Amino acid sequence: MIFGDLERLLAQLYPYRLPIAIGLVIVLAGLAYLARRRHWGSVAVRHPRASLVIAIVVLAVGLPVGWILGSPLFIRSELSEDSPVALAGTSPAADASTQPSNSAPDARVVLQGAFQGADEFHFGSGQALLVETAPGMYTLRFEGFSVRNGPDLFVYLAGAAVGSAEQEYDDEIVNLGRLKGNIGSQNYDIPPEVDLAAFASVVIWCDRFNSAFGAAPI
Repeated sequence: MIFGDLERLLAQLYPYRLPIAIGLVIVLAGLAYLARRRHWGSVAVRHPRASLVIAIVVLAVGLPVGWILGSPLFIRSELSEDSPVALAGTSPAADASTQPSNSAPDARVVLQGAFQGADEFHFGSGQALLVETAPGMYTLRFEGFSVRNGPDLFVYLAGAAVGSAEQEYDDEIVNLGRLKGNIGSQNYDIPPEVDLAAFASVVIWCDRFNSAFGAAPI
């Protein structure tokens, strides 16, 4: 998949972003000098229609594609949903008497793990909490969560352990739906028929790039 390959190439180059940026500045400066020496500007002036057509084609293709592919990387979506269990200042097995009145009386955290990014480009942090809200009923809760934004991000329960951005999770996954926001606390209901014993991690997966952005072992 070409978009996925390009995105993974960007992730591999990300640690070298400073020398690459310096190199690009040098290249652009060289092109500007070459354009001045060879009078490219006067050529464009002599052929205004051809120059205008080329500029329109480049902008018509480059701007939409750049926005579709690039905007999710810097746009932020933040939300804060109420927790099904009292977490602040309590342990996962806190006594029900310490929980606020709007919490389910039997709600408790049974599993948890820390998010990590798939690589330097795909950062991730926060906690993934598996909350039993009632006997046999579970909710996946994100606390202090943050991950690099991207297009078509989904929340997976995966049978495989946490791996790299290129790792495939096709064999054993449950899709809990589209990621609600790349920052903040949020809840995802787990269907009652799901056998949680078959899953080892929570994965933030990008369908468009076919790549993991972050994951947490549980």
